[in-house]
Order: sequence, then C-alpha cells, then structure tokens
Amino acid sequence: MNWKKIWNFIWHEDSIASWAVNIIIAFILIKFIFYPVLGFILGTSHPIVAVVSGSMEHSFSKETAVDGVKYELCGKITGAKPEPSFSAFWETCGQWYENNGITKEQFSNFKMKNGFNKGDLIILSSKENAKQGDIIVFWSNRQYPIIHRIIESANETFRTKGDHNVADDGLTKKELAVGKAFIKIPYAGWIKIWFVELIELIKWR
Repeated sequence: MNWKKIWNFIWHEDSIASWAVNIIIAFILIKFIFYPVLGFILGTSHPIVAVVSGSMEHSFSKETAVDGVKYELCGKITGAKPEPSFSAFWETCGQWYENNGITKEQFSNFKMKNGFNKGDLIILSSKENAKQGDIIVFWSNRQYPIIHRIIESANETFRTKGDHNVADDGLTKKELAVGKAFIKIPYAGWIKIWFVELIELIKWR
C-alpha cells in the first residue's frame, strides 16, 4: 500500500472524491473521538447540542393573521414588533414568573437571561447541582431532547419552561436530564440542523 499516495489523495488532491473522504474522516473524528472525549471532560453524554426550536427565544415571533401581521411572545399578541430587550421580555412574560415566585431581579441573574435562538449551539456541562434558573437538556417523549429553563427544583424532579412559551412543561425526573447549558455559540448550530434536514430529505425520497 502506497501511504504517500493515500496521504496526497486525502490532504492535497482537489477532487470530489477527496472532498467526500475528508468529510467522512472529519465525521468519524468528531463522532467517535472528539465528542466522547469532550463529554468525558464536561461530565455529560451530550456535550454539544444545536437548538432546533424557538422555545427559548426572547424575540417576538411573526404570525400572519387575517387582519394583518401580528407578533407573539409568551402567548401575548401585539400589532407592532417591539425592539428585543430584557425589559420588553419581562414586560410581556414577567407576570407568569412572578405568579410562580420568580422576581425580575432573580431572573436577571439567571444564566443566559436573554435566552437563545434556533440555530445557536449550546455547550453543556454536568447536570449535577442544577438549580432554579439553570438551563438543562432532558429527554421526554419527543424524538429529540428538550432544552429549557428550570423553574422549580425538588429532590427528584425539575419543573421547566421554555422562555418563549406560554406555560411550563410540568415535572421531569432529574434522571432524564443529560446536561446543563453554560456556553452559547450563536448560529453555529445551523450546520447540524441543515445536515439533519438533508438526511431526512434523502431518507424520505
């Protein structure tokens, strides 16, 4: 076997075949080496997750109604899109949290108090010592894990809620949590989302 030719093919040849092999090698290295090692260091089976929904967004989502364009956040509807800010978020959604024992001052000290967007990449650490205000990733009856904020923590359960959502998720067993969010990388998760959507498209053709 001529290792020099193989090396040149992989790293120097400018061809579709070489490009495809590079993609496969990168996937193998990330999936079976980098990802497990990072998970071991951070203490979680899922060290990196891409945000696939808007349930943690603090911006008003656009809705098209019969009488024109409307904007929605936490179930509240407005005709004009407010500028995104923590104050605007709290003015719209704060009553729910206050009714559930969380003040504006408390929320303003929570991790990622301004939420995050679909397409962001979140790096997780161990779920140990997760508390009220932390954002956790946990399994439910859905296909993909959920990433929401802890509203209440008991001995064996969490109660969570997506910042953008109208209501909480109910109680989740702590054993279903896989990690706690601690770093956000804006928009970097779109690469994974596009890749998954491409695979789904190919699968259903």
